[in-house]
Amino acid sequence: MESGTVLAVSRSDTHETVGKDNHGDIRLLAGVGVEGDAHAGATVQNPWRVRRDPTAPNLCQVHLLPAELLDHLTDAGFTLRPGELGENVTTRGLDLEALPLGTLLRLGPDAVVRLTGLRDPCWRINSVRPRLLKEVLYRDNGTIVRRAGVMGVVVASGTVAAGAPVRPELPAALHMPLPAV
Repeated sequence: MESGTVLAVSRSDTHETVGKDNHGDIRLLAGVGVEGDAHAGATVQNPWRVRRDPTAPNLCQVHLLPAELLDHLTDAGFTLRPGELGENVTTRGLDLEALPLGTLLRLGPDAVVRLTGLRDPCWRINSVRPRLLKEVLYRDNGTIVRRAGVMGVVVASGTVAAGAPVRPELPAALHMPLPAV
């Protein structure tokens, strides 16, 4: 199984903007998410989802995005920095969106994130760059394609910094594709 590297880590304590500021490191807390991030919590933190069901489990504690997507978006005319799409962890060298549901990602020596699904981008992503939503959410022969990274929950706490290895562990059971979350 291929492994990757953490390119950047980001967090934001507000839902006011999509983007998150880069930091030297972030602390992942088991069952909570990224310490100090607006999306941290055992139950949903997304303002729209809170209105629908504030007791729903938070399947979006950590947002991970492959830097290769940023490369693709740059080629399409959208130059973006790590964290600008709202991700907490930007990786390189690992096809995150192709991993199956339940994959464990070991980030650095201690932190572990279990993948729960593909990020389901909304219209707010156009506030980052006009028409960006059409690049990350589109139809291909009638199938909806989501290319905005993956979401996960923290199962083991730890500090994560740029340069840390990302080692995936596939689930033992039948490999199911990542659903939208």
